[in-house]
Amino acid sequence: MDAIEVRNLRKRYGETVAVEDVSFSVREGEIFGVLGPNGAGKTTTVECIAGLRTPDAGRLRVLGRDPSDPELRRLVGVQLQDSALPDRIRVGEALELYRAFYEDPEDVEALIEALGLGQVRGTAFGRLSGGERQRLSIALALIGRPRLAILDELTTGLDPQARRATWALIEHVRARGVTILLVTHFMEEAERLCDRVAVIDRGRVVALDAPAALGSLREQRLRFRPSAPVADEDLLALPDVATVRREGELVVVSGGPAVVQNVAAALARAGIVAERLRVEHANLEDAFVELTR
Repeated sequence: MDAIEVRNLRKRYGETVAVEDVSFSVREGEIFGVLGPNGAGKTTTVECIAGLRTPDAGRLRVLGRDPSDPELRRLVGVQLQDSALPDRIRVGEALELYRAFYEDPEDVEALIEALGLGQVRGTAFGRLSGGERQRLSIALALIGRPRLAILDELTTGLDPQARRATWALIEHVRARGVTILLVTHFMEEAERLCDRVAVIDRGRVVALDAPAALGSLREQRLRFRPSAPVADEDLLALPDVATVRREGELVVVSGGPAVVQNVAAALARAGIVAERLRVEHANLEDAFVELTR
């Protein structure tokens, strides 16, 4: 059974269509990423999955249930991009309060340590920084040992050290069999954590695959300084070469998966040495920019 099934989801607010036609499924036990530019429909899609919004059309199933099913409240942990608690409640009090809602909750001390909340345990929510509020929100989403965790902009506002510690925690949670739906705009985060990603643009899914696969479908670039003149037309005649451009004394050749081997072989046959050679493989960020341009 898929943990999440989304089919032809549509949601509008007045005259504004937030989600036009979104379909994807999330397998049990995987980390599934949702990527897209601002206003693409990511958060609306996630809020429909979490049962916080009612879609205008389409089919949604979460752990085999309708998102509005009250039973999901103990099975799904949610961390939203914007969330708040009463200003005077302290971090430790909030965690103990949420812990009381579940039959088999997570260990509070373990979460506090994993998310670096020890120094603010006695601090009121209203006095927390943005990053501290974010870490507390993640802790509250995981306190009930959910089967599914929905995390919207997981590490926004965190410094690099806290971000990497949070990534390690998420990998540990997934190792226990928890399915994770992750909305992010950090490409490095998606590449590090996600098994598959869906790229949403203008309310539609424009790509769905493993992060590495999306990147490998795009161009590779070979940048070098030739030891002797080489003509652009000779390079363009090679298989898999798409473009050739000059950056001062450097030649930049772009193309498909075999561009590096083909150019290197042609230079060797001509007795030309590729000095200051650098090979640049397209990554998820390159693919994202091209897909949502």
